[in-house]
Amino acid sequence: METLQVALGDRSYPIYIGASLLDNPDLFKPYVKSQQVLIVTNTTVAPLYLEAVKRALVGFDVFEVILPDGEQFKSLEVMDQIYAGLLQARCDRQVTLVALGGGVVGDMCGFAAATYQRGVQFIQVPTTLLSQVDSSVGGKTGVNHPLGKNMIGAFHQPQCVVVATDSLNTLDDKQLSSGIAEVIKYGLIRDLTFFEWLEQNMDALLARDVAALTYAIKRSCENKAEVVAADELESGQRALLNLGHTFGHAIETASGYGNWLHGEAVAVGMCMAAELSTRMGWMTTAEQDRVVAIMEKAKLPIKPPEEMTPEQFESLMARDKKVQAGQLRLVLQKGIGHSVVTGDFDVEAFRATLGY
Repeated sequence: METLQVALGDRSYPIYIGASLLDNPDLFKPYVKSQQVLIVTNTTVAPLYLEAVKRALVGFDVFEVILPDGEQFKSLEVMDQIYAGLLQARCDRQVTLVALGGGVVGDMCGFAAATYQRGVQFIQVPTTLLSQVDSSVGGKTGVNHPLGKNMIGAFHQPQCVVVATDSLNTLDDKQLSSGIAEVIKYGLIRDLTFFEWLEQNMDALLARDVAALTYAIKRSCENKAEVVAADELESGQRALLNLGHTFGHAIETASGYGNWLHGEAVAVGMCMAAELSTRMGWMTTAEQDRVVAIMEKAKLPIKPPEEMTPEQFESLMARDKKVQAGQLRLVLQKGIGHSVVTGDFDVEAFRATLGY
């Protein structure tokens, strides 16, 4: 088992990475404050892993809420099921929530923890590659709104993150590729050596080679932990973690939540960011070609849906969380392994990238 630390002073917490961790009480009990535990999971994950986590929590009063599975259910309406479960079980402010599932479950459970009785603690148990390398680490929680993705939420750090690599055995190929998109992101924004490793080892990742997956998860979490420790509330460099996301969130919103997987939309967004960076002379054509090639090798899309118009992109991107004083800010590349957040981009190059 590998152990990493997210260094946030008195709110620091460990990330445990390894196989067969879900039923290990030593990874859960130190972080449970009282007798009450509410596990939040979904209809896909519950039959696979709920009993294992319950075994780790023997001796506690364990309740459960099982949500429908899918990005389209990441809403305030469905959130009410978690609040109702907490209230029906008469959970107090000492309760610990456990998020067992992918990014949707983690974000919703974390938001419930941030807001129930003005804040209770929670544990992240991510079961998809995307949630293991990204959404479970860093304390971003929230839900979608029909007008914009992740626009309602809070920063709320977990007590610990338990990454069971063997849970990826039950992940379908599309979801695996979706997670790899976020892995590639770390190489693009700040880790050229890791990007080069991914170019050489993509086949091993797609074949679910245990050593390759474990290394990719560990290196991704190390990168994210360093960025979060330096800028927890995204006042500066943490925004770099949104490479491809401003374009990608627009795709998810326009196409209807759940029709495109998050990682698929972000992969296209990273290709579009690379194109804009190249149009501005910040990347070489050869570097842009490498970005597109690695997405294709990971079996990810590289172009937005044909029916999506440039006007839709512009309208939806104008509501992005990185907009400041009406100015859209984008994460762009100055070569592979080096990214910047800027509002100072060429408007004509941007419009050309959107397809005007």
